[in-house]
Amino acid sequence: MLRIIDVRTGELVVAAPVRRGLTRVEAHASGYGAGSLRVLLFADLLLRALELGGTPGWALLSGERDQAELRVGATALGMHPFEDGRGLGAGAGVGEAQILHVVEEGGPAPDGVCVAVTPAEGAVPRGRGSGRGFEGTDTDVAALRFALLSRPRTEPVRLDADVLGEARDTLVRWRRGVADWARQPSRPVPDEVRGRLRTAWEDDLDLPEVLRVLRWVEDAGPELPYGARFESFAYADRLLGLDLLREVGASA
Repeated sequence: MLRIIDVRTGELVVAAPVRRGLTRVEAHASGYGAGSLRVLLFADLLLRALELGGTPGWALLSGERDQAELRVGATALGMHPFEDGRGLGAGAGVGEAQILHVVEEGGPAPDGVCVAVTPAEGAVPRGRGSGRGFEGTDTDVAALRFALLSRPRTEPVRLDADVLGEARDTLVRWRRGVADWARQPSRPVPDEVRGRLRTAWEDDLDLPEVLRVLRWVEDAGPELPYGARFESFAYADRLLGLDLLREVGASA
């Protein structure tokens, strides 16, 4: 069961007490930039984690500026579509059971469970969310998603050339590895790996630990069949949204 730190109390709470009850995840962001996109990304990751646990979610975006640009940027980064959350009260939404807010650290904390995200700065998709790379670089936007989720949300992130380059190189290596493993007979995700992944993301959405588990899978010895590695990466990517299976079947 996903537990998250509520910034209003500093305590770890159950993100969605009513399992399978529709949960509204509202991102509070204004102004197009890396910090706002990081807020949207963690709202998207919350939704993915809830859905993997069987709880349906509803993504909303609230703010006063650049809402259309933020939605385009979110789409470029593979996020859920965000509906307009402005003007909705805490109890709005047909059949809604609970609500989670995602805000930038230091901003207002609305009523309800509130998740804070430390600001980020640096490159953003060129053309305000065009998906054609970053301002001043030729880096695939997927590297931005990887870089943002590689650090705990309580730590600041600067998206400079070194950070984006490392994220890009890891994505290229992982996608090639997944494509190679896909050629081998499929094997189920090992119970140990599945347990470590779920423990990580259900503990305050610890994405860096999820990535550490995948690095362990990548470097495991012959006792872990390639087919099991493929299924482990595919399973984790349901949360990460990094398109790790993109190269599967691309070459003979």
